[in-house]
Amino acid sequence: MNLINIRRNLAYRITGPVIRILSKSGITPNALTFINLAVNLIAAYVIARGYFLLGGALVLVAGLFDLLDGALARFTEQATRFGAILDSVVDRISEAAILCGLLIWYIPKEEVGLQIVLIFIVLIGSFLVSYIRARAEGLGWQCQVGLFTRAERVIVLAIGLLVNQIFIALCILVVFAFITVVQRLVYLRKQGKIEGD
Repeated sequence: MNLINIRRNLAYRITGPVIRILSKSGITPNALTFINLAVNLIAAYVIARGYFLLGGALVLVAGLFDLLDGALARFTEQATRFGAILDSVVDRISEAAILCGLLIWYIPKEEVGLQIVLIFIVLIGSFLVSYIRARAEGLGWQCQVGLFTRAERVIVLAIGLLVNQIFIALCILVVFAFITVVQRLVYLRKQGKIEGD
């Protein structure tokens, strides 16, 4: 079983029981997407104030809504191209908001220059991972490979916040985000060779 299938099976185990309830509630997938955004923005504010434990918990809650919107759309056959784009845009805003929350917390502090640099690098790496997939799919290729997709990034950042080990979490995110960038580029290069570029 490859990593993509493992992720799908885990997501199904987490969302399966909840989706059946949500499908009867009348709530739409897009509503869940906006709830995800709202929770992430609250988390960003809380993190900017230095309440990392609460921020980490909120990031995990938002991550659950991020799983649920797509799963509900597929289960209720409401999946649309616009919904997929909206979900991706909200994901990027959410990730940037959380990192900006950390940035706001660190900027006034002394001797935290490295953390600030790491936050910027994580943001670049995270956006590159997503951009490569989006660009590839725009060209007709599938590109879901890689060790650190958004789910893994959310989990690592949330754990870092919960245990107040943000520097370590940022280091992990930097390393694995760029490993994922390289993995995706190598994978797409192989796809290009198979199809004759």
